[in-house]
Amino acid sequence: MPTATLLRPATDADVSRLVTLNNASIPAVPETPADDMVELLDASSLALVAVDPGTPADALGFVVALDGGEDWSGENYAWFEERGLDHLYVDRIVVGEQARGRGIGRLFYDAVFDAARTAGHDVVTCEVNLNPPNPGSLRFHGRLGFEERGQQLTKGGDILVAKLAADVSNAHAPASPAQLAVPA
Repeated sequence: MPTATLLRPATDADVSRLVTLNNASIPAVPETPADDMVELLDASSLALVAVDPGTPADALGFVVALDGGEDWSGENYAWFEERGLDHLYVDRIVVGEQARGRGIGRLFYDAVFDAARTAGHDVVTCEVNLNPPNPGSLRFHGRLGFEERGQQLTKGGDILVAKLAADVSNAHAPASPAQLAVPA
């Protein structure tokens, strides 16, 4: 029987493990060295790790989110900022391969939507790769009520992402197939 998964705040002691998890998930997330991970965690308004209760030091995955209006230079974050949204931006959610299928992504998003509601934000925003394709993530976000707000070529034109947003007041409402197209 699987154990319950707990969420706790990310700490400096987690950085090495977070970098390992992150870089094992390329191309869904960008490669991130330890110094950049520390900078991201420092800038975040929400940084959580998922752990098993018996091994609370061993992160199974993590989420990092930033409030709108922050001084953050990421091109994906800037796209949402340019549109004047009152948002909590999910920079990344990473779940280690051995921990997938346990509902950890959903736990992370429950915490993200709770944080967005508490802060009074209108929407939660994120992006998902279209090229290289990440259809599983698109389906997952569609089930949580995310809708596409646009697309952008990033990383010098190498990666095409869908810009997604979900209303905080309507969190986790299933998207209709027309709201979030998953490439074949």
